Amino acid sequence: MHAQSDAIAAEATQVGTADFDTVFLAHYSRVARVVGRVVRDRGRAEEIAVDVFLKWRRHHEAQGEHAVGWLYRTAVRMGLDELRRQARRARFERLIGAVRAVPPTPEDVRTVRDEQQRVRTVLAGMRRRDASLLLLRGDGQSYEEVAAALGLKSTSVGTLISRAQRAFRTEYERRYGSH
Repeated sequence: MHAQSDAIAAEATQVGTADFDTVFLAHYSRVARVVGRVVRDRGRAEEIAVDVFLKWRRHHEAQGEHAVGWLYRTAVRMGLDELRRQARRARFERLIGAVRAVPPTPEDVRTVRDEQQRVRTVLAGMRRRDASLLLLRGDGQSYEEVAAALGLKSTSVGTLISRAQRAFRTEYERRYGSH
């Protein structure tokens, strides 16, 4: 862990550009929030957000006028990748019979948690672009911001979101029945 933080610190000192600092300060909180909506773990979301910026710093072709879109697109993808890793880990734990002690909670809290997990499972099973559209729009980003993040025409975002919502609903009902 110490070596990793030393590597991050060394890379951060190498950056030294006002552009990186400006972009980081302007977008870190929102990038972390976007990832957090996917992984539902604030600490892990912040780690992934830092990884997004370090990845952006290393990819010179991602910098420039499309940098902001690249950041959000990469954040959503890395969040979805983390969600898929978590799903694989959960399947593996079930297969080997790992039993987790879950503290008793009120029924309504449990119901909400179950529903959130169902939504995450459906998102993890959807096409990446559809899941990205729903997550970014659900975070409150405008059509223009969604279009920039995903490299789409802003005039087609509404239609694509509508299709993504239908795909989500269809997949949800296929897995869990109508609700």
